[in-house]
Amino acid sequence: MPIYKAPLRDMRFVLNEVFDAGTFWQNNPALNHVDVDTVNAILEEMAKVSENVLLPLNRSGDEEGCSINNGVVTTPTGFKEAFKQYAEAGWIGLGADEKFGGQGMPKMVTVMTDEMIFAANPSFTLYPLLSIGAAMSMAQHATPEINDMYLPKMYSGEWSGTMCLTEPHSGTVLGIIRAKAEPQADGSYAISGTKIFITGGEHDLTDNIVHLVLAKLPDAPAGSRGISLFLVPKFLVNADGSLGERNPVAAGSIEHKMGIKGSATCVMNFDGAKGFLIGKVNQGLAAMFVMMNYERLSMGIQGLGASDAAYQNAAAYARDRLQGRSATGAKMPEKMADSLLVHPDVRRMLLRVRAHNEAARCFAMYAAQILDQTKYSADPAVAQAASDRVALLTPVVKAFLTDKGFEACVESQQVFGGHGFIREWGMEQYVRDTRISQIYEGTNGVQAQDLMGRKVAKNNGVFVASFIAEVRDFNATLAGDANLAFIHNALEQAAKEIEVATQWVIEQANRNPDEINAAALDYLHAFGLLCYAYMWAKMAKAAVGKDDAFYTDKMRLAQFFVTRMLPELSSRLASVKSGSDVMMDFDMAYF
Repeated sequence: MPIYKAPLRDMRFVLNEVFDAGTFWQNNPALNHVDVDTVNAILEEMAKVSENVLLPLNRSGDEEGCSINNGVVTTPTGFKEAFKQYAEAGWIGLGADEKFGGQGMPKMVTVMTDEMIFAANPSFTLYPLLSIGAAMSMAQHATPEINDMYLPKMYSGEWSGTMCLTEPHSGTVLGIIRAKAEPQADGSYAISGTKIFITGGEHDLTDNIVHLVLAKLPDAPAGSRGISLFLVPKFLVNADGSLGERNPVAAGSIEHKMGIKGSATCVMNFDGAKGFLIGKVNQGLAAMFVMMNYERLSMGIQGLGASDAAYQNAAAYARDRLQGRSATGAKMPEKMADSLLVHPDVRRMLLRVRAHNEAARCFAMYAAQILDQTKYSADPAVAQAASDRVALLTPVVKAFLTDKGFEACVESQQVFGGHGFIREWGMEQYVRDTRISQIYEGTNGVQAQDLMGRKVAKNNGVFVASFIAEVRDFNATLAGDANLAFIHNALEQAAKEIEVATQWVIEQANRNPDEINAAALDYLHAFGLLCYAYMWAKMAKAAVGKDDAFYTDKMRLAQFFVTRMLPELSSRLASVKSGSDVMMDFDMAYF
């Protein structure tokens, strides 16, 4: 069975030494209840849950999968008991408002617990994850009466949540959905339609399932301006909070998927089911995007978790596997062969994965701290600036971390050679399970278009300019330290290249709108590499001059990133500047 140990040492380094979380919490009155000792205890407990409860169910859950019989969905053996244990320990409400039974922990804490559970068992993790996302949307847009009735039960794990967007004919273009909402005399709505790809749409883990459903009223405007959001429970809820009659919403089938087979992905049929408006009429997308953006950030963490788990297994295999001899002479002459680690190409793969993992973990923490500023800062200007930065980074976290996470899983599988293709080693499951992270919650191509179109071109690069200014302000603190010159120079060059490319795309797009989408994915990857360079600069500054193997290795890995991985930024931008004509000049009949 694959191994996994939570990377607590590196998490603490990023949290405490790179971002100085303790000071950040002390300086924010809304976070005075958070302290380093409490967070360390939380991380240690989540490590135990991930390693001892969730990891053992990952392989068996993949083998067994979910099943459906007359609309009743059964999750893999052990999932129900694990979910009960997980919920009763309060993990679902770790970051939730205390008035709804949560523990009020900031995103800087939950980003680390999320990484652990995604690494151990992504199929299981999706069940509580969707509940948290749905609850966040409700907390911001539902009435106090609805929230008081539903949120405590959702955060306790007695009930769970979903989001129902996609329809058979409508994926990314939600404006053409056909689900209908008919107003009723009692103020509720009758919801009818079919939704597909609904994670956790039906299962046996909770007593009730709360669906957030996008639908249109009969007189709704055309397109996305006519979408409203509705809460549709599996069981109606009585005034006293007890469960009432079954609502006419049910799973018609479950999808047969490439991976995450322990997660029930359902086709859901709504047949005049009673629903309740969330937010305002025809403004459902604004309410739903609270959940969608949370899930998009979480998908980035899924990519990171899978990549770290895959790396740990690949490194362990490389240490133990004897294969060939070192080109510079036998390193293990007493044995029949040297370990795989004597071969530079094996080290190339492992170091690429590890450099990604450590940069991604730091980048996720950076995004988490900004999210905490949007939520907890008492200064409106700080909160607004943080909100703008979150808007810029959300598509990058989602797409870049999942693209690189999938690549890392494939490279880790490659370390195993032929054994990586065999199910017993578990590596092919990491590849299959992680592939979905690039697709759902908006494909990575859509994320790139969102970045290039809405977050860059639409505001003439203002968000990017602000980020680059921050990068340069930090980089100035590295000047003069000879031990940091390598990262200082590389970061300045990367910032300059992104700055020039950003203005080039904006100028070209003014003449030809196709330039935005043609440049989008390469630009996103180049921007992601700038973000990684910034994170490696932060980590190098925290590690430099410290006489300990952990910090020495951190500096070595920073050097590896700068010399072997960061040059991809320039090649990506060269692709950006090749323009759209090389793609769009083909006649449609060619395809």
